Amino acid sequence: MGASKVIHAFYNDDEVLLDAVKAVKSEHHHIEEVFCPFPVHGLDKAMGLAPTRLAIASFMFGITGLAVAIWMTNYMMIQDWPQDIGGKPSFSWIENMPAFVPVMFELTVFFAAHLMVITFYMRSRIWPFKKAENPDPRTTDDHFLMEIPVEEGKEDKLTALLEKTGAVEINIVDKH
Repeated sequence: MGASKVIHAFYNDDEVLLDAVKAVKSEHHHIEEVFCPFPVHGLDKAMGLAPTRLAIASFMFGITGLAVAIWMTNYMMIQDWPQDIGGKPSFSWIENMPAFVPVMFELTVFFAAHLMVITFYMRSRIWPFKKAENPDPRTTDDHFLMEIPVEEGKEDKLTALLEKTGAVEINIVDKH
């Protein structure tokens, strides 16, 4: 059936939290989420999360931007309306390519940066005007919260483990 309750364990130090995550995972408990006021280095590996593919997506977006820049400069400056600017020949894109390098660079960066941010927001399900999902406002200031699903009757064992790991506060709440 699954857990009907979750335990919220609060920590006030990132190193203690990291050690606690490792201890909880070593006892084969599933950590649903960890809410932090700032990124904690190594937390993703300690939780066993898969590595991000955002860099691959960014590279593909950059290649798309480069392709758009090449097409755009060829169409605008060579095919549609060739102009003699500073004595440069206007009948070949490859001969004019050094003049187009800044455009190619800028569009590569533009596409990679903007599409990567949009992809991150969509993947993280962060929409405009979305209500915050953090269960306690202290997680945006100075506390770290580990959320662990727990089955009925097994709360005491998990609570004892969390107290041993240095949790400053432990709450059992109904799953939302």
